[in-house]
Amino acid sequence: MTKNNKKSRVYFKTFGCRTNMFDSQVMMNKLDNFEITNDENNADVIVINSCTVTNSADTTVRSYVNHINNNTKAKIFLTGCGAHTKGEDLFKDEKVFGVFGQSEKQKIDKLLQSDTAFYELGDLKFVDKSIIGEFIGKSRAFIKIQEGCNFRCNYCIIPFVRGDARSMDEERILQQVSKLSSNGFGEFILTGTNVGSYGTGSNTNIARLMKRMSQIRGVRRIRIGSLEPIQINDEFKEILDEPWLERHLHIALQHTSQKMLKIMNRRNHFKQDMELFELLRDKNFALGTDFIVGHPGESEEIWNEAVSNLKLLPLTHLHAFSYSKRDKTVSATMKDTISGDVAKKRLHQITNIVEHKNYQFRLKHNKNLDILVEHKTKNGLYSGLDQYFNKITIQSNEDLSGNWITCNDCIVKDKYNYVQI
Repeated sequence: MTKNNKKSRVYFKTFGCRTNMFDSQVMMNKLDNFEITNDENNADVIVINSCTVTNSADTTVRSYVNHINNNTKAKIFLTGCGAHTKGEDLFKDEKVFGVFGQSEKQKIDKLLQSDTAFYELGDLKFVDKSIIGEFIGKSRAFIKIQEGCNFRCNYCIIPFVRGDARSMDEERILQQVSKLSSNGFGEFILTGTNVGSYGTGSNTNIARLMKRMSQIRGVRRIRIGSLEPIQINDEFKEILDEPWLERHLHIALQHTSQKMLKIMNRRNHFKQDMELFELLRDKNFALGTDFIVGHPGESEEIWNEAVSNLKLLPLTHLHAFSYSKRDKTVSATMKDTISGDVAKKRLHQITNIVEHKNYQFRLKHNKNLDILVEHKTKNGLYSGLDQYFNKITIQSNEDLSGNWITCNDCIVKDKYNYVQI
């Protein structure tokens, strides 16, 4: 699509998880007849890669669509998980010009050139075959290794908008890593809907994949998205001492009360979770988790049990959020709902607990930090992440963006580490 022989400008607005971030990069790399812009006000076309994990996520996407319609003349296209839940309504209301599912993203150059409004969801059984050579605006590379989820947690709609678990071809993944590594990327983040399920139904698994990845020249560090506790099996434990494995693991517990885990239809059990976390702590891993606060049925008794258990865990990072009703899920039909004020108070309580744990961890681990510098901040400092997934802020007169540096004795601040070089 051109205007006066000039390529139309496309702006990508990405909501949600790392999988969406990868999908946006795939779409950017598939554009031949368009120019990418980082300024939505300068865009002729806006592609919204949406999230639908909660009702509020849908609301956020709808608000953004309204904002664009009210403030620009850009043509709007909707993709991502929200295409399956709110795409039809937005299309019928003529809020968006086109809607397409994740399986259609490789055709984006053709779709954006369409003169006719369209609604194409595609299917939920596709396996991504995209190979990209560049991550626009990133110093780290996200590698999508699988799609979908076979778990059926009561609060979650994602399996119904991403489909059942299926894995990308291992040779194609390695080809992708090799290509990006040859283009200067040294850190790779494995992502997907349920990353730890990679290889389900075939003769491989995530541990074997990472071993093969580590043998590719230029691969310096491998990070992993969220894992389920049961996915850290004996074969995975064999790679825990490998130097290329990040020293931070994010293990999704969702709650620390056994009663609440049963209400949520979770597969993990706190006693085994505790044993796993202690094993990883003894190997000097930083440990993160997801935690849903205020799910229906979270009584005061259950909450007190959860807090007591949380204090026992050697956690360093926490992705906690208040429960938000998601239509068409089992949890949405449950009674004994928790008020927003109570959930907010509980969220603040556990956040403070883990922030203190993180601070204590950084006091012990402030030497020999291996930092990939990502970008320069607005206040003129550089920012990056160390091997423990802690943010490091660096003052330097040199341009450090994209560089690896080692800090042998970092100064520990309340919220972050600060390095003067």
